[in-house]
Parts: sequence; C-alpha cells; structure tokens
Amino acid sequence: MFALHPPRRSDRLPTFHHQRSLPRLPVPPLRASLDRYLKSLDPVLEQNEETGGEKKDAALRAREEWAQEFENGLGKALQQRLIDLDRASPNNWLNDNFWLKKAYHEWRAPLPVNSNWWLLFHDDPNVPEDLRRSIPSSGDITEWQVRRAAWLVRRLVDFKEKLERQEIHPDSSRTGPFCMYQYTRLFNMCRLPGYGCDLNTEPPKASSPNARKIIVFVKDWIYSVEVIEKDGTPVPPAGIERRLAEVVKDVREREARGERPAQVNILSADERDLWAKNREYLLTLSPTNRSTTTVIQESLFALSLDAHTLAPRDQPSSAPTSSTTKLTRPDVDAQVYNTAFGGPSGLNRWFDKALSVMVESNGRAGMMGEHSPCDALIPSIIVDYAIAEHMDKAQFGEHNNLEVGSTKAWDKLEWVVDEKLEGEIERAKKDAKKLIADSEPSQLWFGEYGAEWMKAVAKCSPDAYIQMALQLAWYRDQGYMTATYETASTRLFAHGRTEVIRTLSADSSRWVKAMCDPSASVATRKTLLLDAITAHNAYTRDASVGKGCDRHLAGLRWLYRPDVDGPVPKIFEDPMFSKSNLAGPQLVKFGIESKVSCPTTSTYRFKAHVTESLRAMRELFEGAEEEQPRSKL
Repeated sequence: MFALHPPRRSDRLPTFHHQRSLPRLPVPPLRASLDRYLKSLDPVLEQNEETGGEKKDAALRAREEWAQEFENGLGKALQQRLIDLDRASPNNWLNDNFWLKKAYHEWRAPLPVNSNWWLLFHDDPNVPEDLRRSIPSSGDITEWQVRRAAWLVRRLVDFKEKLERQEIHPDSSRTGPFCMYQYTRLFNMCRLPGYGCDLNTEPPKASSPNARKIIVFVKDWIYSVEVIEKDGTPVPPAGIERRLAEVVKDVREREARGERPAQVNILSADERDLWAKNREYLLTLSPTNRSTTTVIQESLFALSLDAHTLAPRDQPSSAPTSSTTKLTRPDVDAQVYNTAFGGPSGLNRWFDKALSVMVESNGRAGMMGEHSPCDALIPSIIVDYAIAEHMDKAQFGEHNNLEVGSTKAWDKLEWVVDEKLEGEIERAKKDAKKLIADSEPSQLWFGEYGAEWMKAVAKCSPDAYIQMALQLAWYRDQGYMTATYETASTRLFAHGRTEVIRTLSADSSRWVKAMCDPSASVATRKTLLLDAITAHNAYTRDASVGKGCDRHLAGLRWLYRPDVDGPVPKIFEDPMFSKSNLAGPQLVKFGIESKVSCPTTSTYRFKAHVTESLRAMRELFEGAEEEQPRSKL
C-alpha cells in the first residue's frame, strides 16, 4: 500500500508500529452467525425448489429449527470451547490453530493449478524492443534476460532490506491500520510436504549463509547465488548479473559435456502425499540431498531463468466467435501459462517455495508462490515495488556480462538419485503435463470502461459491480446460480487473514433473473442491481471487521468431537451447508480458468458472457434516463 507512495517523512511510522495495539479477531455471537448463514441460504433454497427440490419455505423452516436446536444445545458448548481456545492463543483462534492446516496444508492436491498464486510483470522498456517482441530460439538464455533478472533480484532484496529496517510505512485504510505480519512470511520460506498435512519452514537466522542466497533454476539445474554480502550489504545489480552469467556459462559447459539434470524439482508439482513419500526417500539416499533441500528451503527466494519464450496462445477453434476476441491477449495468456505453471511441463520450478521469480528469454517476467504463508495482495504490493523502477543501464555498464571472469559467489546444488527415484520423476513429469493440459487459463482485458466510470457514472463500488457481472455471466453460461467465494481481508486484526464474502444473495439473484427476463424494464433492472450492490457492500464491510459467518461456523465444526459430542449436528450435515459455501480506472482485467476435461465449462465462452454482462450493465445507467414511462392502459 505505502511501499511505493509513503506519506511525507514526518508522518511515516515504522513498519510494525501498530502490531502490539491491533485488536484480536473476534469470536462472533453464535446467533449472529446463524442468522447471517440462514439469510444466505435464500437463493440456494429457491433454486433447489425451481429444479424440483423441496419447497423453499419448508426447507428454510427446517433449517431454522436445526439452527435453533444447535444454538440451544451443542452450539453453546462449542462456542465456549472456541472462546477458551481464543484466550489461550497468542494472536487469534483461527490463524494460530486452524487456518494453515484447514485452508492449505491438509489439501492433498498438487500446488500448480490448484493453489499457488501468480502475478505478471509488465515489460521493462529498457529491454530492447526487438527482443521483447521476439521469440528467441528454444534453449537460449539471453544477455538481456539475465540483466533483467539481476535487476528484479536486486529490487526484491531492496524491499526486504527496507522491511527489516522497518522503512515500509504500515498499510491502513479509513477503518484503521492493518497487520503487517504477512510481509515477514514471504522471504526465506518454504512449504514441506507431509503425510496428510504439510508444514511451513521458519526463516533462518540472519547469520545463516543460506539466508543471503537465492536459488537459481536453469534448465532444471539448481544453483545457489549470494545476493547479500557477509556484512549485510546487497550485491549491486552488475554483481548479481555477473554471478548469474557465470551460472549460465556453467550450464552450457555441463550441456556440452553431455550431462543431464536430475529434475527432482518436478516432484514438487506432485500430489502432496506422493511428494512427501518421495522426499523422505530422497533424503535417505545421501546427505547431499539434505544439504540441497536445506539451501532451497532457507534461501531468500527462487529465480527461474527459462530457456524459452512461450509463443502466443490463440483461443481454440471451439471457442465462440464474438467481439471478445479483441479483448483477448494471446501473448499475455502465454505469459500466464509460463508464470503459473512453468509452461506445459511444470519444469524449472520449485512449487513449494513461498516466492519465485521467472524470466523468459525475451525478458518477459512474472512471479509465483506457495499460498499458505500469505494472501496474494502482499506479494502484489512487493511486485509493484520491484517493477516501479526500470532497469538503470548505468548500474550495469556496457560490457557483455555473459563473458566476464569468475567471481565464484555461487554453488551448484547437486542431487543423488537412483533408478527408483528416476522412475518417480518420470511419472511426476507425465502427471504434471496432464494436470497443466487440463487447465484452460485466459485473460480478458475489458477496456470499454473501468473503475472510473463505475464510480463517476454508476455511483457504484467497482468491486461489488464486477462481482455482480460475474454472477450474471455465470447464470448466462450455466443456466443456474452458484455460490461464489470472494475474500474480505481481516488484516484489521492481529494475524488476520480472510473472511468469506457470500456474493450470491437474495438481492443478486433477483437482479440476475431480471436481467434474463425480457419483460423486466431498465428501471427495474437498475434498481435491483443497486440493491444487490448495496447488500454486497454491507456484507463486505461486516466480513472485514470479523462479522462474517463462514470462518466462525467452520471453527465450531472443527472443534466438534464425535467421541464426546454425539451425532453431528444437522446444520453441519446439511448438503446446503457446503453448497452455499478487480478493476483499473479504464480497464478491468479478469483471470479466468476452467478445466478442459469438464464438458460444461469453457473459459472462452465464459469470457464472452462476462463481456456481454458488463455491456448490459452499462446500458442500465446510460439508457435509464432515456426510457419512456410505460402506458398504464
């Protein structure tokens, strides 16, 4: 928030100035959470009735009875358990006890596609335009690629140094200051696979040699490179560039000798229990493997120098032909594919690392990371800082750094593998390719209007407006309503993470149906849209201040003990319990992904429906005054 645009010096505060005074995440009153939950069921139960299910009124009455029974019975005991747990927790009942396990670490699905966040960097204009617009030969690592990588590494190290000196002014909103703890959970962090549940490492001591290094992937070979000197001084950009150039030179020499990398890194893209089993076996083969994994885990972050630039990804021939084609960026879709997944193969990555930067051979770059340590807003702020300043040629000089002499501030990281592990690596490579091939990510860059118009003309919150557009697009695409997960940040509280905003509401449902009803007037549609946006804004505000229902009810469910508490409360067994469960000034960017294997979804068809929805919503405000009153005859 303030990393790039801090207040004037006299108003600046140390980064963690507010940490000790932040309030605790509250345990909401049980009745309030039950009422909010029951209210959210309205559109779900209505749709259930419309598709041949139980009558809505009868279904709602039954759930009101279950809620009352829970409140007067077991719910009382579970609420007191939660209060006791909160009082025994250093920061809050949720993050200290449940959140990492339940939201991330117990999930056994592979990290790419399913969990890891990713961010794209805009191009650096100081990379020659002819290279930026080209697709260098596959297998090439280019000089400008190395230079841009060195610059980005130095910018990230600068941010970390500012953080450690507490020079980043604390984030805040009009409501109050935000918790800054998540900023400490990106550098020198890594996820470890485990049976049934994973773990996160803790950052090493600043005196540890590994704390001053990054790990570098080039064609699946791994190196460690010092980017901070022993005295704590960051290595200048030219020095980082020389060290990276020497790594690239070493890779070329190894290729010339006919060596092949072990590609152990692809195992980090595997199903988590399989990765846990193979990692344990890997560590038993040789102390070398423990040494390598330790450097990976403790390093500042990962850098992948990719020996390719992915070609633009055109939409499939089965995609609908519409005016959305001009809103699609095939080059950006290729960048997404490489940044999020490592291209079609998933190679040259360590998906467990909390922060990874990848640079393609034409200088195109992005960032990806394991999601559990922090929410994606935090790395996006760090990225803004990293790319705010373009490469300064004066800090590099004119010589070709791919041909300089050795500084040897880097090391090869080796693996010892056997035939069994090689077989697992080959299987994991096939599984990763299959997983990635089933993902259909694409960007929609809608530039016909953006947040400025939404605020100035529609007089609406851009977030709520866009959420309504997605509700309408989904209904037009699938023919039914669906519960939608949007996060509200709870960083107003110490170690707060997120709460659920239930975008599907009775108000949003009424508006979507009116938009699909030819007999509904523009005035009616506009009124219902404004009602839905008002309801969404109110829910967002409540969720941000700890008044949501999802995290609270989940906490009560996690504290339930069948050996002590008897049968599962009906409210938790109810299928409806789980079933119910971004804009610039002139441009709205959507990242959309669906599964190729799912016969009912299409990324490109959904993009068309999003575009149609945004256009239809604009007409409600620009045409409302021109509509003539209807005759009352």
